[in-house]
Amino acid sequence: MSPKTFQIAYVSTYVPKKCGLATYTHHLREAVRVAHNGIFPDPIVAMCNEDELELYNESFHYPLLKNDKEEYRKMADYLNRSAVDIISLQHEFGIFGGEAGSYALELLNRLNKPVVTTFHTVFEDPQEPYAAVQAEIANRSDRIHVMNRKAIGYLNDNFGIPLEKISYIPHGTPVPSKADRIRTRSEYGWEQRKVVFQFGLLSRSKGVELILRSMAAAVKAVPDLLYVLAGQTHPEVRKHEGEAYREELNALIEELGLQHHVRMIDRYIPEEELTSLLQACDLYVTPYPGMQQITSGTLAYAVGLGRPVLSTPYIYAKDLLQGCEELLLPYGDVEAWGVKLIELFSYPEKLKLCEKMVADIGKSMQWPVVGQEYLQLLERTAAEKRWRMADVI
Repeated sequence: MSPKTFQIAYVSTYVPKKCGLATYTHHLREAVRVAHNGIFPDPIVAMCNEDELELYNESFHYPLLKNDKEEYRKMADYLNRSAVDIISLQHEFGIFGGEAGSYALELLNRLNKPVVTTFHTVFEDPQEPYAAVQAEIANRSDRIHVMNRKAIGYLNDNFGIPLEKISYIPHGTPVPSKADRIRTRSEYGWEQRKVVFQFGLLSRSKGVELILRSMAAAVKAVPDLLYVLAGQTHPEVRKHEGEAYREELNALIEELGLQHHVRMIDRYIPEEELTSLLQACDLYVTPYPGMQQITSGTLAYAVGLGRPVLSTPYIYAKDLLQGCEELLLPYGDVEAWGVKLIELFSYPEKLKLCEKMVADIGKSMQWPVVGQEYLQLLERTAAEKRWRMADVI
């Protein structure tokens, strides 16, 4: 089969929907298309609610109503009749209908095409009803793709999935641009500042207070330090308490005397701008308190773009930064974080070494590399299924 005729159907949320999974799938699809020089656009089975149907009006868009069980079966039948060679199922709890996303099984149980499922969330200690649904999705898939090496052991230990069925390919990231870094620093007025950056929907689960209290000590030694916190308040937080948490942070900033050293960008930030901000910063931080977090798209992007990082040692950070354990600091240890900020920004050679270590890791995460690896996984899986079917016949 010529690579140019190899067709992949992606099952996921998809742009223009504003969510991390939609953005990831868009970039993965584009990277794979470039890798195999595809002539025809690969179709998207776009998981959506009724009010989102109008978003998907391209010929390659196949919208699938999340909460309509029968539609999953119809979509499976349609894909079975189509010229699609393989299905790429992007699994995240919440995007499929039914208890714990069980409607995804309505699709998988009727498909006769090979399926590679990407698990975006894998629990160390999975609970019901999610465990049973995820185990069945894994069993119904021909291959499993994960973006964290720890997840391989979790899936094997909890569900008995054979190790050879699971493939690790890292989260993809853009290729860095020096010109973009220089331009963005100028646009934001960061030329004379040492910028610590953190991005994400604002909530109490992001460790912001840890950085603020660490900054209070660090700015005495590094007076041009600037902490930029970007992203709007999490919709669920806003729904329950409005902007009370942001106001608490503003009060803490004033109490610590950090008005000149903290900037909040309180709005939705498109991915292109986020990439520019990440490239423009001097240090990216993820001071998260939750040690079980198994993915972080922003930490992945920062590493892929070759920016120095500091993080708490949650699962994904420990896996991603193997060999660079000095960049992992305990949650809640204000003194350790303050000392590390002073060290990195007082001794440029140390920050430069940190940048080199991270950039070396990041080279394997950039979309051209990831797209090629993922395409090879898909082609290998499709070929294996053809061989098995031939043996049966």
